[in-house]
Amino acid sequence: MKYTVITGASSGIGYEAALAFAARGKHLILAARRTEALNSLKNKIAELYPQLDVVIRTVDLSIATEVHALYESLKDYSIETWINNAGFGNFASVGEQHLPKIEQMLHLNIEALTILSTLYVRDYAEVPGTQIINISSGGGYTIVADAVTYCATKFYVSAFTEGLAQELKSKNVPMQAKVLAPAATETEFAERAFDLDQFEYEGRVPKFHTAEQMAGFLLDLYDSEYVVGLVNGLTYNFELKNPIFPYAARAASQPVDSQH
Repeated sequence: MKYTVITGASSGIGYEAALAFAARGKHLILAARRTEALNSLKNKIAELYPQLDVVIRTVDLSIATEVHALYESLKDYSIETWINNAGFGNFASVGEQHLPKIEQMLHLNIEALTILSTLYVRDYAEVPGTQIINISSGGGYTIVADAVTYCATKFYVSAFTEGLAQELKSKNVPMQAKVLAPAATETEFAERAFDLDQFEYEGRVPKFHTAEQMAGFLLDLYDSEYVVGLVNGLTYNFELKNPIFPYAARAASQPVDSQH
């Protein structure tokens, strides 16, 4: 049995991605902080697709020891696809941003994603049919005012994943690495980013996608040979692209003169 891992699966894009991959007949491993929400999603999938196995893991991925423990707990499963979706944003000027929240965001958006990507690539790069998909943002390609630090974390995700894709290709290994970059999406993102109890997208955000639409785009990226799935910030059309950032391949090492 092969599994698809989705972090941040308790709501938003992760939640809808779980349903979308379940509709494809994929067994799932779903990770998030909220056990009750994960159980609710597991029960929903069980009703729709009773033949599927759904494993849940309650974990706070902003804590590095829990990140390592999550991966270690999955050693007995065969993982076909790993989706690093967990993350959150923040809107504030750099001088006024709340550092404890920023530190947690850096741990989750950058550190956890890097650890899990590294461990998965280490174990599965040579396995045919494997994919790692990291969720970035339109803010991972364009710096947004009053979201500089958040965008910087997503620039990291985009650059890291594009670079990983180039690296895997240069080694001629079967694993594919891909990055999804949503624009405004109707999720709990705005509430967390603005520290609000509730946020209504309708009437306040000129253009946005639903999390269900974004999960559909995720599947389009999954099915493709492209590295980047990006929502155009002007048209809000979804575009599949080759790597965007410049990449400098390292020249082959020169032969070593054993006499020196």
